[in-house]
Amino acid sequence: MTPIEYPLWVWIFFFAVVLTALFVDIGIVNRKSHAPSRRETLVWSAVWVSLALLFCGFVYSQFGAHKAKEFITGYLIELSLSIDNLFVFLLIFSYFKVPKKYQHRVLFWGIFMALVLRMVMIFAGVELVESFNWLLYIFGAFLIYTGIKMFGDDDVFEPEESAIINLTRKFIRISKHYEGDKFFVTIDGKRTGTLLLLVLIVINVADLVFAVDSIPAILGITTDRFIVYTSNIFAILGLRTFFFLLADLADRFHYLKYGLAFILTFIGVKMLLPLFAAGLLLLIGEDAAPALAEFLHRYQHHEFEQLLINISLAVVVTAIAVSVLFSILYPVKHVEEPPEGLTPDDDKVRS
Repeated sequence: MTPIEYPLWVWIFFFAVVLTALFVDIGIVNRKSHAPSRRETLVWSAVWVSLALLFCGFVYSQFGAHKAKEFITGYLIELSLSIDNLFVFLLIFSYFKVPKKYQHRVLFWGIFMALVLRMVMIFAGVELVESFNWLLYIFGAFLIYTGIKMFGDDDVFEPEESAIINLTRKFIRISKHYEGDKFFVTIDGKRTGTLLLLVLIVINVADLVFAVDSIPAILGITTDRFIVYTSNIFAILGLRTFFFLLADLADRFHYLKYGLAFILTFIGVKMLLPLFAAGLLLLIGEDAAPALAEFLHRYQHHEFEQLLINISLAVVVTAIAVSVLFSILYPVKHVEEPPEGLTPDDDKVRS
């Protein structure tokens, strides 16, 4: 399919919307460091989601329903993966004992840096895929591997074992204290990074690691640079707000990882389907099953692309909804600890 060439004004409009929203957020509403209230968090969550939906409407009005569906599918995939990654952010903030009123500042600058880093990764990834189409099959296999792995035990992020912390300390002077919301201070006449700077670096490295999963997943939906990048950024924009919204609800969505695992596996299989189709054609031949051969040829020529994006959108929405519903219907059962000085075995003996 011939890619849509987006005019310069569309890119300018997108960045104008994003930068204006960020300016209002950090320059006006959150000019002073503070821990956001529950009401403030809910309002801003609605603002970010509404902004993404309005931009989806803009894409629909300018480029049609197909591109709008690609955008909303990519947005939902990135948003759901980002929500799962918020639990790692919780662990990082907890390990470094970051005061809650400074967490918003760290997340803001983390998102701001992601605007640049994600653009580099996405444009490089799309360029590679367009030059070497077989990379999509590698991405597909990687997503299947990642999805299956997510069905198993969790990989616990251990900040104290993180190589990035040791590497950062080798090249940057880092103090062991917080200096308000500052990233740099002057100590003994030398510019020194605060502990908050170290947290920011760890958060950004974590975001790059997350992008290794999310970007190939969206490339399984579309290789349109504009759609991939904008859907990524709109999902990331709301990440700070969703962090505070879900900070108190981290244990309630325990089935979400299974929904994400299914989504990644599904998209990985979808990315490998052209390879399966080519292999099946070679296996059955053109004459053995002409109807099937014709169907496979039509599939290879992207005649079912509209149907596939509809199916992908339905699968993503259903997987997220079902995992959230199951989390609500079957909450985590917390085991009550026995009274101090009494072991579980002693409790059984007494009963």
